Amino acid sequence: MFIFYDDQQYSKGSWRNRNQIKTPRGLRWITVPVKHEHLSQLICETKIDYSHPWHESHLGLVRANYARTPYMEQVLDIMREVFQHHDDTISQLNIRLTRLICEHLGIRTPLHLSMDYPATGRRTERLIAILRQVGATTYLSGPTAQGYLEEHQFREAGIHLEYKSYDYTPYPQLWGEFIGNVAVLDLIANMGPDARCFLKSQTPNKVVIA
Repeated sequence: MFIFYDDQQYSKGSWRNRNQIKTPRGLRWITVPVKHEHLSQLICETKIDYSHPWHESHLGLVRANYARTPYMEQVLDIMREVFQHHDDTISQLNIRLTRLICEHLGIRTPLHLSMDYPATGRRTERLIAILRQVGATTYLSGPTAQGYLEEHQFREAGIHLEYKSYDYTPYPQLWGEFIGNVAVLDLIANMGPDARCFLKSQTPNKVVIA
């Protein structure tokens, strides 16, 4: 099960509204502009700024930098499908994009929203409450969370804790040496129907609470 944890504080400069693609001049950020109005603003409250046609710019960047890939049109189709809905918040856009990519890659992991599981407490305490509601036995976290998760609470709750490893098998890419930390759209553009074969990390996740 994957839970979109979007009723938490939005942080500027994160991956929530931007990602990277490869270009002949190196990595380039593609960013969805948002309206960050106050520090306590939640991810699910963060509205997208449509004051200029950024979506057309994104489509143009993909066309320009992935024109020589065999499956660029698949990527453009995904982007057009998402952009046509004109989602109000960055969370809505990300959820729609994630669902569409999962469908494209044949990923059938159940997707849910954290707001569907009412829970109180701060940070780890609230997270543990949600995990208990869904009957989780293991929590897979991004590695940056290691700086603030209170790991002992997982042990006390009897829930295993792992940190995700991002060490992907290289696949044919344009523009120089392989770089793994780019948007999944890069993988789809280059590998098309074989993209799913490159999703698993070569290095096991870091098990902290077993």
